[in-house]
Amino acid sequence: MKRSIKACAIALFLAAAPAVVMAQTVTGTLHLDQPGPVIAPEVYGQFMEQLGTGIDGGVWVGPGSEIPNTRGFRNDVVGALKALKTPVVRWPGGCYADIYHWRNGIGPREQRPITLNRWWGNKEENNAFGTHEFFEFAELIGAKTYLSINAGSGTPAEAADWIEYVTSPSNSHLAQERRANGREQPWKIDYLGIGNEPWGCGGRMRANWYADVFRQYVGFITPGAGTTVVAGGPNADDYDWTRTLMSVAGKDFDALSLHYYTLPTGDWTTKGAARGFGEDQWLSAFVQTYRMETMLRAHDAIMDETDPGSKKVLAVDEWGAWYDPTPGSPPGWLQQQNTLRDALLAAVNLNIFHRHADRVKLANIAQMVNVLQAMILTDGDEMVLTPTYYAFQMYQPFQGATVLPLEIEAPAYGPLKAVDGTAARGADGKVRLALVNLDPDRANTVSIVLGGAGARAVSGQVLTAQAMDSQNDFDAAPDVTPQAFHDARVSGGRVTATLPAKSLVVLTLD
Repeated sequence: MKRSIKACAIALFLAAAPAVVMAQTVTGTLHLDQPGPVIAPEVYGQFMEQLGTGIDGGVWVGPGSEIPNTRGFRNDVVGALKALKTPVVRWPGGCYADIYHWRNGIGPREQRPITLNRWWGNKEENNAFGTHEFFEFAELIGAKTYLSINAGSGTPAEAADWIEYVTSPSNSHLAQERRANGREQPWKIDYLGIGNEPWGCGGRMRANWYADVFRQYVGFITPGAGTTVVAGGPNADDYDWTRTLMSVAGKDFDALSLHYYTLPTGDWTTKGAARGFGEDQWLSAFVQTYRMETMLRAHDAIMDETDPGSKKVLAVDEWGAWYDPTPGSPPGWLQQQNTLRDALLAAVNLNIFHRHADRVKLANIAQMVNVLQAMILTDGDEMVLTPTYYAFQMYQPFQGATVLPLEIEAPAYGPLKAVDGTAARGADGKVRLALVNLDPDRANTVSIVLGGAGARAVSGQVLTAQAMDSQNDFDAAPDVTPQAFHDARVSGGRVTATLPAKSLVVLTLD
């Protein structure tokens, strides 16, 4: 296979990099007097799919389990997600959504049928986690609900019945059936996705075909007041798909999804290792993840052609790092380890979403527990919080905050800037500044002018570790956790901080 020009450039850069490097200087301006759009809390959303141990064993153990639980939901996982202030959860997929028939997951659990998960290893699913369990779980962790309905192998009638079962306060037979199954009051569907990846596992449809299928579905469903209807959007940089959906079906949806995964190699057949990688794949992973910014800018421009006021949401409801699976793990379970690299990749993507906060108001990392770039790993009764979890934890104050323009001039790291950042003012009036140093060897001293106002004090946290692939595992103390950061100061209308190599630093300005 021929190496790409970009890959060769990265290799040449790494070959020329010195073994010992000194800190560099990064400059910038933070415009405190130019508030921008509000960062929707739902940008920090999660995604759970019936896949491997993403739900079974990861979230759900059943009420009879010896693992401490509340009505079958793991207490440790529930507590960790509540602490993270998880704003919204997407379920049941993913590819699984378009083979899921909701009636298999209601009624007495011992009577629910066993079905085969054709997309993920042909695993036998007992359907113990179904509609009631999903909505109860969302209530338990305080999250909004994002329901993906089956538009691939299902029908509009099946979808309409499911929505009526969930949301109807009436005395219809479906509402009465819900009551008979233990739920008196209806639930609210906050986000409703019509299928998943219709261009791929959701039906292999062409854009015009799916646009018509989508319009058919929305003609038969009544999701209820306050529900955001999400159309199946493009695969990465398929801009023709976005233009078609906006022109043919734009009047019928509130949000358009976008799926993009970071593969260090850019090759789906050999994606790259989750651990044990060299600096070449450290850098290439960030090069690949910054494609997200290019895509958002291009899709946004296309949506502006018919929606210049950004009333339609761009929902990045599947994103994250996807590596080759952990050796020896079951086929189709998408198990991979989570490292410091993943934490910084998450931070970079969140920074990108903030820069597009006028259009991007929903995002769901893939996935929440035990699958792909997970927040949490479980093994039996043990639980580990991953580096990505801690990145989300450090960014928690950005939920609902108002974007402040931040301009950064940084030395190059390969084809990228060595430092990325974002800033916002929270409802508490405090300004948060998040800075990511991508360079795995070199510290960077950041000096940022505070335009329009000053600050009296600064405090912060830092997330870093000794190795690029440092991880948190079950058999040892965690290597990647936030620590107090003391190498920052404010003086003369300027904040200065020295970022360690390969680090995330979040500062609070008072």
